[in-house]
Amino acid sequence: MNPLTSSVFRTETMTVPGGTETIVRGGRDLFPLLPQALHGVRRIGVLGWGPQGSAQAQNLRDSLAGTEVIVSVGLRPGSRSADDARAHGFTEDNGTLGDWLAVAADSDLVILVIADAALAAEHEKIFAVLKPGATIGLSHGFLLGHLQSIGSDFPAGHPVIAVCPKGMGDSVRRLYQQGATVNGAGINASIAVHADPDGHATDRALAWSIGLGSPYTFATTLADEYRSDIVGERAILLGAVHGLVEALYRHFVIAGADPVTAYERSTESITGPIARTISDSGLAAVRAATGDEDLFDRAYSAAYRPARDLVAEIYDEVAEGTELRSVILAEQRLATRPMSPIAGSPMWSHSAQAHARRDSAPTVVDPLTAGLFVATMTAQVDEFAVRGHAWSEIVNESVIEAVDSLLPYMHARDVAYMVDNCSRTARLGTRRWGPRFQAAYEQIALPRVDAPADQALVKQFLDNPAHEALAAAAKLRPTVDISVERPTTT
Repeated sequence: MNPLTSSVFRTETMTVPGGTETIVRGGRDLFPLLPQALHGVRRIGVLGWGPQGSAQAQNLRDSLAGTEVIVSVGLRPGSRSADDARAHGFTEDNGTLGDWLAVAADSDLVILVIADAALAAEHEKIFAVLKPGATIGLSHGFLLGHLQSIGSDFPAGHPVIAVCPKGMGDSVRRLYQQGATVNGAGINASIAVHADPDGHATDRALAWSIGLGSPYTFATTLADEYRSDIVGERAILLGAVHGLVEALYRHFVIAGADPVTAYERSTESITGPIARTISDSGLAAVRAATGDEDLFDRAYSAAYRPARDLVAEIYDEVAEGTELRSVILAEQRLATRPMSPIAGSPMWSHSAQAHARRDSAPTVVDPLTAGLFVATMTAQVDEFAVRGHAWSEIVNESVIEAVDSLLPYMHARDVAYMVDNCSRTARLGTRRWGPRFQAAYEQIALPRVDAPADQALVKQFLDNPAHEALAAAAKLRPTVDISVERPTTT
Protein backbone atom coordinates (compact mmCIF):
# COMPACT_ATOMS: atom_id res chain seq x y z
CA MET A 1 0.00 0.00 0.00
CA ASN A 2 1.25 3.48 -0.83
CA PRO A 3 2.30 5.50 2.24
CA LEU A 4 0.14 8.52 2.98
CA THR A 5 2.46 11.53 3.05
CA SER A 6 1.79 15.10 2.01
CA SER A 7 3.80 18.28 1.45
CA VAL A 8 0.65 20.37 1.99
CA PHE A 9 -1.72 18.72 4.46
CA ARG A 10 -1.01 17.58 7.99
CA THR A 11 -1.22 13.82 8.48
CA GLU A 12 -2.33 12.11 11.66
CA THR A 13 -1.72 8.69 13.13
CA MET A 14 -4.77 6.63 14.03
CA THR A 15 -4.39 3.63 16.33
CA VAL A 16 -6.04 0.52 14.92
CA PRO A 17 -5.91 -3.13 15.92
CA GLY A 18 -2.36 -4.39 15.53
CA GLY A 19 -0.78 -1.04 14.70
CA THR A 20 -1.46 2.40 13.28
CA GLU A 21 -2.68 4.01 10.06
CA THR A 22 -1.92 7.43 8.66
CA ILE A 23 -4.93 9.53 7.77
CA VAL A 24 -5.70 13.13 6.85
CA ARG A 25 -8.54 14.97 8.53
CA GLY A 26 -10.71 17.20 6.31
CA GLY A 27 -12.50 20.49 6.91
CA ARG A 28 -13.48 23.66 5.13
CA ASP A 29 -10.60 25.49 6.77
CA LEU A 30 -8.35 23.51 4.39
CA PHE A 31 -10.04 24.68 1.19
CA PRO A 32 -7.58 27.58 0.66
CA LEU A 33 -4.79 24.96 0.37
CA LEU A 34 -6.48 23.06 -2.46
CA PRO A 35 -4.91 24.95 -5.43
CA GLN A 36 -1.45 24.46 -3.95
CA ALA A 37 -2.05 20.75 -3.36
CA LEU A 38 -3.31 20.28 -6.92
CA HIS A 39 0.20 21.18 -8.18
CA GLY A 40 -0.50 22.89 -11.47
CA VAL A 41 -4.01 21.60 -12.12
CA ARG A 42 -6.02 24.50 -13.50
CA ARG A 43 -8.88 22.63 -15.14
CA ILE A 44 -10.68 19.65 -13.63
CA GLY A 45 -12.92 17.73 -16.00
CA VAL A 46 -15.61 15.51 -14.49
CA LEU A 47 -16.81 13.03 -17.11
CA GLY A 48 -20.30 11.84 -16.24
CA TRP A 49 -23.35 13.24 -14.45
CA GLY A 50 -24.65 10.27 -12.53
CA PRO A 51 -25.07 10.41 -8.74
CA GLN A 52 -21.31 10.51 -8.11
CA GLY A 53 -20.49 12.75 -11.07
CA SER A 54 -23.05 15.40 -10.21
CA ALA A 55 -22.15 15.38 -6.50
CA GLN A 56 -18.42 15.52 -7.08
CA ALA A 57 -18.58 18.22 -9.75
CA GLN A 58 -20.71 20.47 -7.54
CA ASN A 59 -18.64 19.89 -4.40
CA LEU A 60 -15.34 20.56 -6.14
CA ARG A 61 -16.71 23.65 -7.86
CA ASP A 62 -17.97 25.02 -4.54
CA SER A 63 -14.77 24.17 -2.67
CA LEU A 64 -12.62 25.84 -5.34
CA ALA A 65 -14.82 28.92 -5.72
CA GLY A 66 -12.74 32.07 -5.88
CA THR A 67 -9.63 30.27 -7.13
CA GLU A 68 -8.26 29.98 -10.66
CA VAL A 69 -9.17 26.29 -10.85
CA ILE A 70 -12.14 25.62 -13.14
CA VAL A 71 -14.36 22.56 -12.78
CA SER A 72 -16.19 21.48 -15.92
CA VAL A 73 -18.50 18.60 -16.81
CA GLY A 74 -18.11 16.45 -19.90
CA LEU A 75 -21.07 14.53 -21.34
CA ARG A 76 -21.51 12.37 -24.39
CA PRO A 77 -23.48 13.83 -27.31
CA GLY A 78 -27.22 13.65 -26.71
CA SER A 79 -26.84 12.90 -23.00
CA ARG A 80 -30.13 13.10 -21.12
CA SER A 81 -28.22 14.56 -18.18
CA ALA A 82 -27.29 17.80 -19.94
CA ASP A 83 -30.38 19.74 -18.82
CA ASP A 84 -29.86 18.75 -15.20
CA ALA A 85 -26.20 19.77 -15.35
CA ARG A 86 -27.24 23.14 -16.75
CA ALA A 87 -29.83 23.53 -14.00
CA HIS A 88 -27.00 23.13 -11.49
CA GLY A 89 -24.85 25.82 -13.07
CA PHE A 90 -22.68 23.90 -15.53
CA THR A 91 -23.32 25.46 -18.93
CA GLU A 92 -21.78 25.85 -22.34
CA ASP A 93 -22.00 29.63 -21.99
CA ASN A 94 -19.69 29.77 -18.98
CA GLY A 95 -17.36 27.12 -20.36
CA THR A 96 -18.12 24.48 -17.75
CA LEU A 97 -20.15 22.02 -19.85
CA GLY A 98 -19.09 20.35 -23.05
CA ASP A 99 -18.49 17.22 -25.05
CA TRP A 100 -16.85 14.56 -22.91
CA LEU A 101 -13.79 14.08 -25.12
CA ALA A 102 -13.31 17.82 -25.56
CA VAL A 103 -13.47 18.32 -21.80
CA ALA A 104 -11.03 15.44 -21.30
CA ALA A 105 -8.60 16.94 -23.81
CA ASP A 106 -8.71 20.33 -22.10
CA SER A 107 -8.33 19.18 -18.48
CA ASP A 108 -5.32 18.70 -16.25
CA LEU A 109 -7.22 16.31 -13.97
CA VAL A 110 -9.78 14.09 -15.68
CA ILE A 111 -12.19 12.43 -13.25
CA LEU A 112 -13.88 9.40 -14.80
CA VAL A 113 -17.25 8.76 -13.18
CA ILE A 114 -19.20 7.28 -16.07
CA ALA A 115 -20.72 3.81 -15.64
CA ASP A 116 -18.25 0.96 -15.14
CA ALA A 117 -19.18 -1.00 -18.25
CA ALA A 118 -19.21 2.15 -20.38
CA LEU A 119 -15.79 3.11 -19.06
CA ALA A 120 -14.47 -0.34 -19.89
CA ALA A 121 -15.75 0.09 -23.44
CA GLU A 122 -14.69 3.71 -23.98
CA HIS A 123 -11.50 4.24 -21.99
CA GLU A 124 -9.22 4.08 -25.03
CA LYS A 125 -10.99 7.07 -26.59
CA ILE A 126 -10.46 9.06 -23.41
CA PHE A 127 -6.82 8.05 -23.01
CA ALA A 128 -6.11 9.02 -26.62
CA VAL A 129 -7.07 12.69 -26.14
CA LEU A 130 -5.40 13.37 -22.79
CA LYS A 131 -2.89 16.17 -22.43
CA PRO A 132 0.67 15.00 -21.83
CA GLY A 133 1.02 14.41 -18.11
CA ALA A 134 -2.68 14.93 -17.32
CA THR A 135 -3.81 13.15 -14.18
CA ILE A 136 -6.33 10.32 -14.58
CA GLY A 137 -8.80 10.27 -11.70
CA LEU A 138 -11.08 7.40 -10.75
CA SER A 139 -13.68 6.94 -8.02
CA HIS A 140 -13.69 3.19 -8.32
CA GLY A 141 -11.01 0.62 -9.17
CA PHE A 142 -13.24 -1.27 -11.63
CA LEU A 143 -11.25 -0.03 -14.64
CA LEU A 144 -8.02 -1.43 -13.21
CA GLY A 145 -9.60 -4.85 -12.88
CA HIS A 146 -10.84 -4.66 -16.46
CA LEU A 147 -7.48 -3.55 -17.83
CA GLN A 148 -5.73 -6.37 -16.02
CA SER A 149 -8.22 -8.89 -17.39
CA ILE A 150 -7.44 -7.87 -20.99
CA GLY A 151 -3.68 -7.54 -20.46
CA SER A 152 -3.68 -3.76 -20.75
CA ASP A 153 -2.71 -0.84 -18.51
CA PHE A 154 -3.11 2.89 -18.01
CA PRO A 155 -1.10 5.04 -20.44
CA ALA A 156 2.49 5.73 -19.38
CA GLY A 157 3.47 9.18 -18.17
CA HIS A 158 0.13 9.99 -16.55
CA PRO A 159 -0.47 10.11 -12.79
CA VAL A 160 -3.30 7.72 -11.93
CA ILE A 161 -5.16 8.40 -8.68
CA ALA A 162 -8.44 7.45 -7.11
CA VAL A 163 -10.68 9.15 -4.59
CA CYS A 164 -13.48 6.83 -3.52
CA PRO A 165 -16.21 8.30 -1.28
CA LYS A 166 -17.63 5.76 1.14
CA GLY A 167 -21.20 6.63 0.33
CA MET A 168 -23.62 7.19 -2.51
CA GLY A 169 -23.67 10.43 -4.49
CA ASP A 170 -26.73 11.70 -2.64
CA SER A 171 -24.79 11.50 0.64
CA VAL A 172 -21.64 13.01 -0.87
CA ARG A 173 -23.57 16.13 -1.85
CA ARG A 174 -26.05 16.33 1.02
CA LEU A 175 -23.50 15.95 3.80
CA TYR A 176 -21.12 18.35 2.04
CA GLN A 177 -23.88 20.95 2.14
CA GLN A 178 -24.27 20.28 5.86
CA GLY A 179 -20.62 21.17 6.14
CA ALA A 180 -21.57 24.80 5.61
CA THR A 181 -22.57 24.79 9.27
CA VAL A 182 -20.63 21.78 10.59
CA ASN A 183 -16.98 21.99 9.60
CA GLY A 184 -15.86 18.70 8.09
CA ALA A 185 -19.32 17.22 7.60
CA GLY A 186 -19.26 14.84 4.70
CA ILE A 187 -18.54 11.27 3.65
CA ASN A 188 -15.19 9.61 4.36
CA ALA A 189 -13.10 8.66 1.35
CA SER A 190 -10.19 6.42 0.50
CA ILE A 191 -7.46 7.46 -1.89
CA ALA A 192 -5.18 5.32 -4.01
CA VAL A 193 -2.10 6.35 -5.96
CA HIS A 194 -1.54 3.91 -8.79
CA ALA A 195 1.01 5.89 -10.80
CA ASP A 196 2.99 8.94 -9.72
CA PRO A 197 5.41 10.05 -12.47
CA ASP A 198 5.65 13.66 -11.28
CA GLY A 199 5.71 13.01 -7.52
CA HIS A 200 2.58 15.03 -6.73
CA ALA A 201 -0.15 12.40 -7.09
CA THR A 202 -0.82 11.95 -3.37
CA ASP A 203 -1.29 15.69 -2.78
CA ARG A 204 -3.68 15.88 -5.74
CA ALA A 205 -5.71 12.96 -4.44
CA LEU A 206 -5.89 14.49 -0.97
CA ALA A 207 -6.96 17.85 -2.43
CA TRP A 208 -9.71 16.11 -4.38
CA SER A 209 -10.87 14.18 -1.30
CA ILE A 210 -10.85 17.23 0.97
CA GLY A 211 -12.60 19.23 -1.74
CA LEU A 212 -15.39 16.67 -1.74
CA GLY A 213 -15.84 17.30 1.97
CA SER A 214 -14.37 14.07 3.35
CA PRO A 215 -14.08 14.23 7.17
CA TYR A 216 -11.15 11.84 7.00
CA THR A 217 -9.17 10.30 4.19
CA PHE A 218 -7.28 7.01 4.34
CA ALA A 219 -5.00 5.20 1.92
CA THR A 220 -5.68 2.02 -0.02
CA THR A 221 -4.73 0.57 -3.40
CA LEU A 222 -6.86 0.47 -6.53
CA ALA A 223 -6.97 -3.33 -6.36
CA ASP A 224 -8.07 -3.39 -2.73
CA GLU A 225 -10.61 -0.66 -3.40
CA TYR A 226 -12.46 -2.38 -6.19
CA ARG A 227 -12.44 -5.71 -4.39
CA SER A 228 -13.83 -4.32 -1.15
CA ASP A 229 -16.28 -2.02 -2.94
CA ILE A 230 -17.75 -4.58 -5.32
CA VAL A 231 -17.87 -7.29 -2.66
CA GLY A 232 -19.47 -4.88 -0.19
CA GLU A 233 -22.28 -3.80 -2.47
CA ARG A 234 -23.10 -7.44 -3.20
CA ALA A 235 -23.01 -8.27 0.51
CA ILE A 236 -23.83 -6.09 3.51
CA LEU A 237 -24.21 -2.78 1.68
CA LEU A 238 -27.09 -3.93 -0.53
CA GLY A 239 -27.29 -7.51 -1.81
CA ALA A 240 -27.39 -9.17 1.59
CA VAL A 241 -29.79 -6.54 2.94
CA HIS A 242 -32.20 -7.20 0.10
CA GLY A 243 -32.01 -10.96 0.61
CA LEU A 244 -32.35 -10.61 4.37
CA VAL A 245 -35.45 -8.41 4.44
CA GLU A 246 -37.21 -10.62 1.88
CA ALA A 247 -36.43 -13.72 3.96
CA LEU A 248 -37.45 -12.11 7.25
CA TYR A 249 -40.67 -10.66 5.86
CA ARG A 250 -41.79 -14.12 4.76
CA HIS A 251 -40.65 -15.61 8.06
CA PHE A 252 -42.70 -13.16 10.13
CA VAL A 253 -45.80 -13.48 7.92
CA ILE A 254 -45.68 -17.28 8.12
CA ALA A 255 -45.37 -16.96 11.90
CA GLY A 256 -48.63 -14.98 11.96
CA ALA A 257 -47.61 -11.31 11.78
CA ASP A 258 -49.72 -8.97 9.66
CA PRO A 259 -47.87 -7.72 6.55
CA VAL A 260 -47.17 -4.19 7.84
CA THR A 261 -45.79 -5.48 11.12
CA ALA A 262 -43.66 -8.01 9.22
CA TYR A 263 -42.33 -5.16 7.08
CA GLU A 264 -41.53 -3.14 10.21
CA ARG A 265 -39.75 -6.00 11.98
CA SER A 266 -37.63 -6.74 8.92
CA THR A 267 -36.95 -3.68 6.76
CA GLU A 268 -37.81 -0.84 9.12
CA SER A 269 -35.84 -2.33 11.99
CA ILE A 270 -32.65 -2.57 9.90
CA THR A 271 -32.85 0.75 8.07
CA GLY A 272 -34.02 2.63 11.17
CA PRO A 273 -33.05 1.76 14.77
CA ILE A 274 -30.39 -0.87 13.99
CA ALA A 275 -28.56 1.46 11.61
CA ARG A 276 -28.84 4.39 14.04
CA THR A 277 -27.61 2.30 16.97
CA ILE A 278 -24.52 1.17 15.05
CA SER A 279 -23.87 4.70 13.79
CA ASP A 280 -24.15 6.22 17.25
CA SER A 281 -22.71 3.51 19.48
CA GLY A 282 -21.12 0.71 17.46
CA LEU A 283 -21.89 -2.89 16.56
CA ALA A 284 -21.89 -4.37 20.05
CA ALA A 285 -24.50 -1.85 21.20
CA VAL A 286 -27.10 -3.49 18.97
CA ARG A 287 -27.02 -6.66 21.06
CA ALA A 288 -27.86 -4.73 24.24
CA ALA A 289 -30.52 -2.68 22.45
CA THR A 290 -32.55 -5.76 21.50
CA GLY A 291 -33.76 -6.47 25.03
CA ASP A 292 -33.34 -10.18 24.24
CA GLU A 293 -29.66 -11.02 24.07
CA ASP A 294 -30.34 -14.76 23.99
CA LEU A 295 -32.38 -14.51 20.77
CA PHE A 296 -29.80 -12.14 19.28
CA ASP A 297 -27.02 -14.61 20.11
CA ARG A 298 -28.95 -17.55 18.62
CA ALA A 299 -29.70 -15.59 15.44
CA TYR A 300 -26.09 -14.41 15.21
CA SER A 301 -24.81 -17.96 15.66
CA ALA A 302 -27.18 -19.31 13.01
CA ALA A 303 -26.29 -16.70 10.37
CA TYR A 304 -22.58 -15.99 10.76
CA ARG A 305 -21.10 -19.04 9.00
CA PRO A 306 -23.46 -19.15 5.98
CA ALA A 307 -23.00 -15.40 5.55
CA ARG A 308 -19.22 -15.72 5.82
CA ASP A 309 -19.23 -18.49 3.20
CA LEU A 310 -21.14 -16.28 0.77
CA VAL A 311 -18.92 -13.24 1.35
CA ALA A 312 -15.84 -15.39 0.72
CA GLU A 313 -17.38 -16.75 -2.49
CA ILE A 314 -18.19 -13.26 -3.73
CA TYR A 315 -14.67 -12.09 -2.89
CA ASP A 316 -13.14 -14.90 -4.93
CA GLU A 317 -15.42 -14.11 -7.88
CA VAL A 318 -14.41 -10.45 -7.77
CA ALA A 319 -10.70 -11.10 -7.28
CA GLU A 320 -10.61 -13.55 -10.19
CA GLY A 321 -12.45 -11.13 -12.49
CA THR A 322 -15.59 -13.21 -12.92
CA GLU A 323 -17.87 -10.59 -11.38
CA LEU A 324 -16.33 -7.79 -13.45
CA ARG A 325 -16.78 -9.74 -16.68
CA SER A 326 -20.41 -10.41 -15.82
CA VAL A 327 -21.03 -6.66 -15.55
CA ILE A 328 -19.44 -5.99 -18.94
CA LEU A 329 -21.38 -8.84 -20.59
CA ALA A 330 -24.61 -7.55 -19.09
CA GLU A 331 -24.10 -4.19 -20.78
CA GLN A 332 -24.68 -5.86 -24.16
CA ARG A 333 -27.90 -7.54 -23.00
CA LEU A 334 -29.25 -4.45 -21.30
CA ALA A 335 -28.96 -2.35 -24.43
CA THR A 336 -32.14 -4.06 -25.66
CA ARG A 337 -33.42 -5.78 -22.53
CA PRO A 338 -33.56 -3.45 -19.49
CA MET A 339 -33.55 -4.92 -15.99
CA SER A 340 -36.97 -5.58 -14.51
CA PRO A 341 -37.66 -3.78 -11.21
CA ILE A 342 -37.67 -5.85 -8.03
CA ALA A 343 -40.25 -3.62 -6.33
CA GLY A 344 -43.05 -5.92 -7.51
CA SER A 345 -42.40 -8.30 -4.62
CA PRO A 346 -45.50 -8.29 -2.36
CA MET A 347 -43.72 -6.92 0.69
CA TRP A 348 -42.99 -3.55 -0.95
CA SER A 349 -46.71 -2.78 -1.33
CA HIS A 350 -46.75 -2.24 2.46
CA SER A 351 -43.92 0.30 2.49
CA ALA A 352 -46.14 3.40 2.57
CA GLN A 353 -48.24 2.03 5.44
CA ALA A 354 -45.16 1.21 7.48
CA HIS A 355 -43.67 4.65 6.84
CA ALA A 356 -46.92 6.30 7.92
CA ARG A 357 -46.79 4.53 11.30
CA ARG A 358 -43.31 5.75 12.18
CA ASP A 359 -44.42 8.70 14.29
CA SER A 360 -47.23 6.91 16.12
CA ALA A 361 -45.48 3.55 16.58
CA PRO A 362 -41.68 3.87 16.28
CA THR A 363 -39.95 0.69 15.16
CA VAL A 364 -37.76 -1.05 17.73
CA VAL A 365 -34.63 -3.19 17.32
CA ASP A 366 -35.98 -6.65 16.57
CA PRO A 367 -33.60 -9.21 18.16
CA LEU A 368 -33.97 -11.82 15.41
CA THR A 369 -33.45 -9.29 12.65
CA ALA A 370 -30.56 -7.68 14.53
CA GLY A 371 -28.77 -10.97 15.07
CA LEU A 372 -28.94 -11.96 11.41
CA PHE A 373 -27.92 -8.50 10.19
CA VAL A 374 -25.00 -8.01 12.60
CA ALA A 375 -23.77 -11.54 11.86
CA THR A 376 -23.65 -10.71 8.15
CA MET A 377 -21.91 -7.39 8.73
CA THR A 378 -19.36 -9.03 11.00
CA ALA A 379 -18.82 -11.82 8.48
CA GLN A 380 -17.84 -9.24 5.87
CA VAL A 381 -15.57 -7.46 8.35
CA ASP A 382 -13.81 -10.71 9.21
CA GLU A 383 -13.42 -11.78 5.58
CA PHE A 384 -11.89 -8.44 4.62
CA ALA A 385 -9.50 -8.67 7.58
CA VAL A 386 -8.33 -12.15 6.51
CA ARG A 387 -7.83 -10.84 2.96
CA GLY A 388 -5.44 -8.17 4.24
CA HIS A 389 -7.44 -4.96 3.93
CA ALA A 390 -6.55 -1.98 6.11
CA TRP A 391 -8.84 -1.40 9.09
CA SER A 392 -10.03 1.98 7.83
CA GLU A 393 -11.13 0.32 4.61
CA ILE A 394 -12.76 -2.57 6.46
CA VAL A 395 -14.91 -0.47 8.79
CA ASN A 396 -15.79 2.12 6.16
CA GLU A 397 -16.76 -0.39 3.46
CA SER A 398 -18.54 -2.75 5.85
CA VAL A 399 -20.07 -0.51 8.51
CA ILE A 400 -19.81 3.27 8.10
CA GLU A 401 -20.93 3.39 4.47
CA ALA A 402 -23.90 1.22 5.37
CA VAL A 403 -25.14 3.04 8.46
CA ASP A 404 -24.24 6.62 7.51
CA SER A 405 -25.15 6.61 3.82
CA LEU A 406 -27.01 3.69 2.30
CA LEU A 407 -29.33 2.57 5.10
CA PRO A 408 -30.62 6.11 5.85
CA TYR A 409 -31.38 6.45 2.14
CA MET A 410 -33.18 3.11 2.16
CA HIS A 411 -35.09 4.20 5.26
CA ALA A 412 -36.37 7.20 3.34
CA ARG A 413 -37.20 5.38 0.12
CA ASP A 414 -37.12 1.66 1.00
CA VAL A 415 -34.71 -1.09 -0.01
CA ALA A 416 -36.50 -1.91 -3.26
CA TYR A 417 -36.19 1.68 -4.46
CA MET A 418 -32.46 1.61 -3.73
CA VAL A 419 -31.99 -1.68 -5.59
CA ASP A 420 -33.85 -0.35 -8.61
CA ASN A 421 -32.10 3.02 -8.72
CA CYS A 422 -28.45 2.43 -7.76
CA SER A 423 -25.54 2.06 -10.19
CA ARG A 424 -25.83 -0.60 -12.85
CA THR A 425 -22.90 -2.51 -11.35
CA ALA A 426 -24.61 -2.60 -7.96
CA ARG A 427 -27.99 -3.49 -9.44
CA LEU A 428 -26.51 -6.43 -11.31
CA GLY A 429 -24.66 -7.65 -8.25
CA THR A 430 -27.70 -7.34 -6.01
CA ARG A 431 -29.86 -9.29 -8.42
CA ARG A 432 -27.25 -12.03 -8.61
CA TRP A 433 -26.34 -12.36 -4.94
CA GLY A 434 -29.42 -11.09 -3.09
CA PRO A 435 -31.34 -14.31 -3.84
CA ARG A 436 -28.32 -16.34 -2.69
CA PHE A 437 -28.35 -14.57 0.66
CA GLN A 438 -32.13 -14.95 0.87
CA ALA A 439 -31.82 -18.70 0.34
CA ALA A 440 -29.04 -18.96 2.94
CA TYR A 441 -31.18 -17.20 5.53
CA GLU A 442 -34.34 -19.18 4.70
CA GLN A 443 -32.74 -22.60 4.27
CA ILE A 444 -29.79 -22.51 6.71
CA ALA A 445 -29.94 -19.70 9.26
CA LEU A 446 -33.61 -19.36 10.22
CA PRO A 447 -34.17 -23.11 10.73
CA ARG A 448 -31.27 -23.08 13.21
CA VAL A 449 -32.38 -20.10 15.29
CA ASP A 450 -34.06 -22.30 17.91
CA ALA A 451 -30.77 -24.10 18.63
CA PRO A 452 -28.64 -22.88 21.56
CA ALA A 453 -26.26 -20.06 20.77
CA ASP A 454 -22.66 -20.88 19.90
CA GLN A 455 -21.02 -19.17 22.86
CA ALA A 456 -17.55 -19.31 21.32
CA LEU A 457 -18.87 -17.52 18.24
CA VAL A 458 -20.64 -14.92 20.38
CA LYS A 459 -17.42 -14.33 22.33
CA GLN A 460 -15.53 -13.85 19.05
CA PHE A 461 -18.05 -11.17 18.16
CA LEU A 462 -17.79 -9.40 21.50
CA ASP A 463 -13.97 -9.51 21.33
CA ASN A 464 -13.77 -8.61 17.63
CA PRO A 465 -11.05 -6.03 16.90
CA ALA A 466 -13.51 -4.28 14.61
CA HIS A 467 -15.03 -2.59 17.67
CA GLU A 468 -11.71 -0.89 18.40
CA ALA A 469 -11.23 0.10 14.76
CA LEU A 470 -14.78 1.46 14.49
CA ALA A 471 -14.36 3.48 17.67
CA ALA A 472 -11.13 5.00 16.34
CA ALA A 473 -12.85 5.99 13.10
CA ALA A 474 -15.84 7.40 15.00
CA LYS A 475 -13.58 9.89 16.79
CA LEU A 476 -12.89 11.55 13.41
CA ARG A 477 -16.54 11.93 12.48
CA PRO A 478 -18.30 15.29 12.79
CA THR A 479 -21.60 15.33 14.64
CA VAL A 480 -24.22 15.58 11.89
CA ASP A 481 -27.79 14.48 11.30
CA ILE A 482 -27.45 11.77 8.65
CA SER A 483 -31.18 11.40 8.03
CA VAL A 484 -32.74 12.11 4.65
CA GLU A 485 -36.21 13.43 3.99
CA ARG A 486 -38.84 10.96 2.87
CA PRO A 487 -40.24 11.75 -0.57
CA THR A 488 -43.97 12.14 -1.03
CA THR A 489 -43.87 9.26 -3.52
CA THR A 490 -41.39 6.56 -4.40
